[in-house]
Amino acid sequence: QVQLVESGGGLVQAGGSLRLSCAASVRTFSSYVMGWFRQAPGKEREFVATINRNGGNTYYTDSVKGRFTISRDNAKNTLYLQMNSLKPEDTAVYYCAATYSSSGNYYYRTYDYTNWGQGTQVTVSS
Repeated sequence: QVQLVESGGGLVQAGGSLRLSCAASVRTFSSYVMGWFRQAPGKEREFVATINRNGGNTYYTDSVKGRFTISRDNAKNTLYLQMNSLKPEDTAVYYCAATYSSSGNYYYRTYDYTNWGQGTQVTVSS
């Protein structure tokens, strides 16, 4: 079981930036594919970004490409999401997710992930 704790959310004006962090309590963090998802009120949880085990491959949903950057520090058991040029439509609860993998792939479907954090609220005002 992997425990995930997100932090870094908050209220920001449109055009601003935030950096989310996700601390993982697991001995073999480098064996886990990691992802960020978000859920806005009244909407389903949606994929934002994913990164493979060694950080060499990443994938983003189209709406955040060029604005968000996912990264990881395996020595610190931490996942990051740098969010720039934020828009009001980015407002949501952001969740960190992890799943064990023996391959170099990444995953972007909700059901691929077996461990989830409690979420952190991001609110972007116009």
